[in-house]
Amino acid sequence: MKIYTRTGDAGQTGLFGGPRVHKDDIRVAAYGELDDANACIGVALAHCRDPELTAILTPIQSELFDVGAVVATPPEGQAALHKRMANPLDEARVAQLEAVMDRLEVGLAPLKTFILPGGTVLAAALHQCRTSIRRAERAVVGLHRQEPLPAILLTYINRLSDLFFMLARVANARAGIPEPTWNPRRPENPAA
Repeated sequence: MKIYTRTGDAGQTGLFGGPRVHKDDIRVAAYGELDDANACIGVALAHCRDPELTAILTPIQSELFDVGAVVATPPEGQAALHKRMANPLDEARVAQLEAVMDRLEVGLAPLKTFILPGGTVLAAALHQCRTSIRRAERAVVGLHRQEPLPAILLTYINRLSDLFFMLARVANARAGIPEPTWNPRRPENPAA
């Protein structure tokens, strides 16, 4: 099977159970941002040697793919999508993510200042995941404002960015690497 189909050469793509739309359509942009976040997680996993963190990250890739399928499907295709896959997320999954964060936070020093993305390669990759997830969240919210999506998707994506912030902190702590902190530039002459 060839990977190229030539059907998108004119700048359009087909939606599951729906019409062909331009590739800059808000729905395509939203699931494209989810795909980007998923690719970032793949990079983080490639750098991860911690079995616990790997076990946390691995199912998230499939979950993001499921979320992307829902986002990629216009209202008229939702019935067909639900025949192919169950509702990908629920409140119990969000509660699991919160429990993971609560458990991981116990071993971390309290935050007293803003931290910068960085430290270990893994922590930097996890911060990249966090920012990519936030960008995906903005795109999904934009789509949701035009065509409502299941509210659980918004909650899940929001919680994911919190989780990746926590995971980056854990990666640095477990490696014994101090977190880079923000040192704001002070005015040279504050009295002026």
